[in-house]
Amino acid sequence: MVSGMAVPLLPLLLLFSSYSSLIADAGVDELNYIVLASSSLKAKNVCEGPRVNTSVGFTNSVPVTRPHGPCSAAAGKSEPSTVDVLQWDQRRAGYIQGMLAVPVNASMGPKLPPPAPTDQSSMDMKGTDPAITATPGTTPTKSSQMRIDYPAATGGGSGGGQTMVLDTASIFPWLQCAPCPVPPCHPQKEALYDPAKSATSATFSCNSPACRQLGPFANGCVNNQCQYRVRYPDGSTTMGTYVSDVMTLTTTRVLPRFQFGCSHFAQGASINTQTAGTMGLGGGPQSLVSQGKDTYGNAFSYCIPPTASTTGFFLLGVPPRSSSRYVVTPMVKDRFNPALYAVRLQAITVAGQQLAVPPTVFAAGSVMDSRAPITRLPPTAYLALRSAFRSRMTMYRMVPPKEHLDTCYDFTGVSTITLPKIVLVFDRNAAVELDPSGVLFDGCLAFTSSTDDHATGIIGNVQQRTVEVFYDVGGGAMAFRRGAC
Repeated sequence: MVSGMAVPLLPLLLLFSSYSSLIADAGVDELNYIVLASSSLKAKNVCEGPRVNTSVGFTNSVPVTRPHGPCSAAAGKSEPSTVDVLQWDQRRAGYIQGMLAVPVNASMGPKLPPPAPTDQSSMDMKGTDPAITATPGTTPTKSSQMRIDYPAATGGGSGGGQTMVLDTASIFPWLQCAPCPVPPCHPQKEALYDPAKSATSATFSCNSPACRQLGPFANGCVNNQCQYRVRYPDGSTTMGTYVSDVMTLTTTRVLPRFQFGCSHFAQGASINTQTAGTMGLGGGPQSLVSQGKDTYGNAFSYCIPPTASTTGFFLLGVPPRSSSRYVVTPMVKDRFNPALYAVRLQAITVAGQQLAVPPTVFAAGSVMDSRAPITRLPPTAYLALRSAFRSRMTMYRMVPPKEHLDTCYDFTGVSTITLPKIVLVFDRNAAVELDPSGVLFDGCLAFTSSTDDHATGIIGNVQQRTVEVFYDVGGGAMAFRRGAC
């Protein structure tokens, strides 16, 4: 085994040596800048799998893909345009702000505002959403499991896969179930989950504890079967029957009575129509994390891949890696909707230089979100970041803004790009250097400004790329590990 692994190391070492020499010859400050091939920021037409070997110690994890990419079982439609993704980003930011504006009891779902008009044209924009694949049992022998796995890596399981979005700002897990006419449901590439074909699928009676504990998600009863409704802050809605079934993430991650919404209606801008549903990971009793905490611990982690042609991972429970490989920061819970996970920045560095921004500017904290693509900073911090970044990118031609991204460059014909390293420093000096895929989005600096210095910020999923983000919900902390996928 040792000799087998040694063979490919020699060319890798030679490549690294040559790469270092090229950087030195070009006079690039390796400590504060990174030189990368421009092609490395673009997805390939075929699935490349994980960029980093995550098999060692991560056998309990589930691959994470993007619904529009070649690695996703749900892939079918073309990747949405930059304009579409950025318009979705604006909607998602509004969604988060809507959640922050409404007080919530930690054991309940949010009391949401009246529904907004459904904009069907926006429903396919969410190309950066991280997703996993769920496979309900659909065999004629009535398989007793719902599984989350990755057919491309495992050969699939019994029945058809169900691609579900990982949503850290949503409490309630749900997926489309048969029967689900179109509309009010949306077409999906995979076969619908059919609870009638699972021997362990069960409904809840109107007087059952599970039904009574739905709170604002309760939607009455039909034939003595508990009904649910989730209305998101932007007015998007899903509703149907509240059910339970066995869910298997991996052979060692099994939830025997997982409760979720069996949806017969899913409409609105927050519904990702490339997927079968949403795996709610937020802080609430219905979330996957809460349902699995007694067995696997009140924690989870994920790593979002750098491109749509690569894969990341999701893990329910505590990661196996040594704690010394992570930097840790406390979660901020005192003034936030408890469904959300928030942290506090204390500084930002660009090319080794800390921005002249006092820590008080970041006092409002930032929501760590799995679905919003772009990070939003207080205006004072963003303007300082923009100025520092632009001053170090003068060798490239700037182009007009793309939606709310105002620092964009034309890299046409440029084979390599020299980027200043950007480091986000969270409370207790938890420094996270961003991957190049977390700095640029379609040639633009992937940051924007929040409304004012007192507004809560958002750490978007573009900045989280290749970083394992570990949510120690029970311990009230968040940890980060660079280069994880």
